[in-house]
Order: sequence, then C-alpha cells, then structure tokens
Amino acid sequence: MKKIFLAVLLVFLLATATFAAVNINTATKEELNSLAGIGPIKAEAIIKYRQEKGLFKNVDELKNVYGIGDKLFERIKSDVTVGGTDNAAPAMKPASAAAQPEKKTEERPVTAQPAEKKEAVPPAAPKKQ
Repeated sequence: MKKIFLAVLLVFLLATATFAAVNINTATKEELNSLAGIGPIKAEAIIKYRQEKGLFKNVDELKNVYGIGDKLFERIKSDVTVGGTDNAAPAMKPASAAAQPEKKTEERPVTAQPAEKKEAVPPAAPKKQ
C-alpha cells in the first residue's frame, strides 16, 4: 500500500513540475538553474542577455544566449515561456513609489479674492493750540 501511495505521489509531483514553465523574462538565477542542462553559469548568461538586450520576445531567442545550442534548446524549450514582452524592466525588480498610480486630486479653479474693504475714516480735524 505504501508503494502505491508513493508512486501516485511521485507521478503527481512530476506532473505538477511539468506544467510549471519558467518565464525567462522574469526568472531568477535559481529558477533558471532548475531547468535541465542549465547550471549557474548559463543562468547568469541568460540574465545578463536579458539585461543587455531587453526582454525575450519569444522562446527561440534563447538560442542567442552564449552557451545555449540547438540540442540544449530542444531539451528545455517546452519548459520555458516568455511574458511581458514590452522591453520594460524585468518584473523581478521591486516596484518603486514612482511606479504607483498617481492619486487624482480635485482641481479647483483659481478665483481672484476680493480686496479687503477698509472702512472710510474721516480725516482728523486739526488740533487747536
């Protein structure tokens, strides 16, 4: 019974890992390193390419990274994906306050303020000596 349970669990874990594609535009070094045939050096090369050239527009562009040939690409192409191809900064950078949506404030028209009224004071009568 234990063997059947472990076999089912192993199949479930493998199936889950199969469906979790790595986004090469946002993946960390550790996530890239989890791909078959990608070690720390190639993971750094992917990140460096992404920083210098911008985000990947498609998975095939991964072949332009130094150290990734046709054989390796064929092995990992089903495990990678791209997303957010607007050549913006990678999503792994933290959002800054400047990136937050601007709060709208109600604009009020500027109106001229009336001048303060001064009470009319009659001139003082000259003093008699």
